[in-house]
Amino acid sequence: MIPKDPVMLLSFINLKLRDYYTSLEALCDDMDIDRREIEDKLSSMDYHYDKEKNQFV
Repeated sequence: MIPKDPVMLLSFINLKLRDYYTSLEALCDDMDIDRREIEDKLSSMDYHYDKEKNQFV
């Protein structure tokens, strides 16, 4: 359902956050995705969720 590749995942998640969801929590709840899995994969590329920007930066 979500991309396995970290770079594609970053693009996918940030697009969804920008266009459809007000928070990472809302995205994960709606799409039934494990938040920890997303954060772990993206942190491996040194990207972290910024709640104020509602994006991984």
